[in-house]
Amino acid sequence: MGMTKTTSTFLARALAGLGLVLMAAGSWADEVPPMVAQQVSPSAWYVEGASALGSPANQNFISNAAFVVTPAGVVVIDALGSPALATRLVAEIRKHTAQPITHVIVTHYHADHIYGLQALKAQGARIIAHRRAKAYLNSETARLRLEVSRQELAPWINDDTRLVEADEWIEGDTTLTVGGVRFQIKPVGPSHTPEDLVMYLPSEKVLFAGDLVFRSRIPYVGQADSRHWIAALEKLLAFDATVIVPGHGPLSHEARKDMQLTRDYLVFLRESMGKAAQNLDPFEEAYKNTDWSQFEHLPLFRVANRMNAYNTYLLLEQEAR
Repeated sequence: MGMTKTTSTFLARALAGLGLVLMAAGSWADEVPPMVAQQVSPSAWYVEGASALGSPANQNFISNAAFVVTPAGVVVIDALGSPALATRLVAEIRKHTAQPITHVIVTHYHADHIYGLQALKAQGARIIAHRRAKAYLNSETARLRLEVSRQELAPWINDDTRLVEADEWIEGDTTLTVGGVRFQIKPVGPSHTPEDLVMYLPSEKVLFAGDLVFRSRIPYVGQADSRHWIAALEKLLAFDATVIVPGHGPLSHEARKDMQLTRDYLVFLRESMGKAAQNLDPFEEAYKNTDWSQFEHLPLFRVANRMNAYNTYLLLEQEAR
């Protein structure tokens, strides 16, 4: 059976995203970046990935992960970008507790957050994710992404690396209680991905925001529904959080201020590319004539911005139909 035009376009855009990984070869660091768990609150810690592209040198350590220690076990939020990283995360957890790792909550199924799942699954953890992620797991896009990663991120991603499904697929607001500690899990997609989840620890007012919040760098937009993403940021402000653990970048202690960069960037993309799509301006012309000066100083601008703009241009063409 041949590809439809829609399928072909989707795969083309997905492969464009894979270029982020392919381009990493020229920017390897000399040493593997350190992983040190930083305390967020009395019970929570997080590890912070580099503001860089995934590469063999950094083991694909380009995103954050977190964990919460309860009297009955450890709840982990996201699994990092390779099994080796997840194994290092387990070692960091062991510095703070001998409690078993009971659960992993997956904020979304992007490669830099899930390729470590198999190592945490081997620890006996139960994986929780949004049901919409099943479509991605069974897609050609996921297969192609893993295939390319096995080539470009070897030996950390190899033939033994596999996509791991959740043990529990959720659809609506969900409460998880472990050792008397309550976790509120809230779907906020489609935003960055169709399956976005955030998790709130109300007893310590910590919000784990996944990739709805990027700090100190350009967001990766990909196939995002940017209109709903902007609305979802407002939903995050409804949580009474004193600290936010973003999917990328350092902790946030000023929720509205620190979400503003992500929001302003998405709004600017939609306004600039929306005007071009409405006027039927060719993308190349629209991109060249857009003033990007307020964002071009940010890490990964040169790598991600053009792709973000192009995907937003296509999205707004579809919205206008």
